[in-house]
Amino acid sequence: MRISFAVVDVFASRPLTGNPLALVPDAEGLPDDVMRAVAREFNQSETTFLLPPALPGADRRLRSFTPTGEEVGGAGHNSLGAWLWLAESGAVGPGGHTQEIGGRVLPVRVGRTPGGQARVSLSQAAPRFGATVFDPAALASALGLVDSDLEGGPAQVVDTGAGHLMVPVRDRAAVDRAQPDAQRLTAVVRAAGGEGVYVFSVEEAPDGAAAYARFFNPAMGIREDPATGTAAGPLAALLVERELSPEGTLHIEQGHALGRPSRLSVTVAGPEVTLSGTGLTVAEGTLLL
Repeated sequence: MRISFAVVDVFASRPLTGNPLALVPDAEGLPDDVMRAVAREFNQSETTFLLPPALPGADRRLRSFTPTGEEVGGAGHNSLGAWLWLAESGAVGPGGHTQEIGGRVLPVRVGRTPGGQARVSLSQAAPRFGATVFDPAALASALGLVDSDLEGGPAQVVDTGAGHLMVPVRDRAAVDRAQPDAQRLTAVVRAAGGEGVYVFSVEEAPDGAAAYARFFNPAMGIREDPATGTAAGPLAALLVERELSPEGTLHIEQGHALGRPSRLSVTVAGPEVTLSGTGLTVAEGTLLL
């Protein structure tokens, strides 16, 4: 069996930055166990498979898996990278499209930057604000931080397709100091009903970003992710909800600790959360199975 694949750097303007996504553009007929094995082989934070839609109104169906075989239902870099590849390859043109992901049909818009690079905007689900952490000391310890580092309101699970725990800390230095204990952090976030953990600071900086963040999801086999669209959407919604930022387009910096700086753009307008970004294909090849 010969299966084509590509690697797309998402939230990137040049190669080897942003968040790499492994993509299988024609996955029709692949069994679930093969998809999981391919995701394990690539060992990226997520591998996405393009399939014919199963729900009415969808142009494409997307399924994404982590290296541990967990399926991801949110629309983040896993989805954005697939549409960037479709736009780059000429498989889709500019304008509106629809994707089936996580059992939902969501709109997608494909465009171009002034320099001609593909740019994709994805609608995420309306934000849902969940539980807050009842034991901040345990959370700080699980992150390798001290209690006084947690500042800016309670840590809270927010969901725009995937429920992640938003953890505000006092400054960017505290974000950089985080050294999570995977087992303890998994226990804390699961007790709150979340999946991953987005540690962030709203400290002002010359880059003009609304927040500076790092993402950890040890329960899904992701030690740290350089750019996480399914967390950036909830964070932007939370910043607006807590009146830390006005509605509109917010920029979030991530990936610096991994040497893959990424800038994520999220637009919040009431319950509408839209993730946008650019990227480029950096590898193409064939799997021989």
